[in-house]
Amino acid sequence: MIELRNLTKRYGQTLAVDNLSLDIPSGEIFGFLGPNGAGKTTTIRMMMGLLQPTAGIVRLGGHDLHRQPLAAKQLCGFVPDRPHVYEKLTGAEFLDFAAGLYHLSAELRDGRRDHLLALFDLTGWCDELIESYSHGMKQRLVMAAALIHAPRILIVDEPMVGLDPRGTRLLKQIFRTLASEGVTVFMSTHSLETAEETCDRIGIINQGRMIALGTLDELRRQDDRHLDSKLETIFLSLTGGLDAHDMVGGSRA
Repeated sequence: MIELRNLTKRYGQTLAVDNLSLDIPSGEIFGFLGPNGAGKTTTIRMMMGLLQPTAGIVRLGGHDLHRQPLAAKQLCGFVPDRPHVYEKLTGAEFLDFAAGLYHLSAELRDGRRDHLLALFDLTGWCDELIESYSHGMKQRLVMAAALIHAPRILIVDEPMVGLDPRGTRLLKQIFRTLASEGVTVFMSTHSLETAEETCDRIGIINQGRMIALGTLDELRRQDDRHLDSKLETIFLSLTGGLDAHDMVGGSRA
């Protein structure tokens, strides 16, 4: 469903994303991890057509993003790391606006809007201005807007930021439900616990390069020191965040 081929982004002498290739099938929850500055958000912006790659190809649902941008983007829901909302609209108006971007009929729009408001526990606030929403409520509303057109691919950058434990649990459940329905979920996150609990496969990027890819068990087997380790230990080891003492005495969890 998502295909990246030799995706590269260079800023002058800086190689932000270096020859990245990746295949993610339908119905998979994929976790995209890396330290700050590793190239995660740059990759996502190229996947969504917000940045032009220096080289490489993005295919979404079989559509070449460069040659068929509208067909590719039509399949996607996207939540950026800093989502924007129109705070002088109500929650319901904002979802209606998002539905209009995809030319949904009034009947389909209303049904999906009401369903998503209930799903994200926003029905009681649907007629209130967004400026009165908490950060977590805005985050849930943006997620609802990304799903209003029933996308086959959902790409989210740091979806758990600002959510309380209840909201985080709800979002995990929604991701699992979407995946069971064949939706591909591509999630960039710094929450290693969320990735460990939720993702079918995990890719770790560092300095623009994919340095590890696989299920949690496959990542563990890449180094026999981590056969029973948590994702946090594996991540820190691969990205240079563990010193020798940690590796000897603290890697088992």
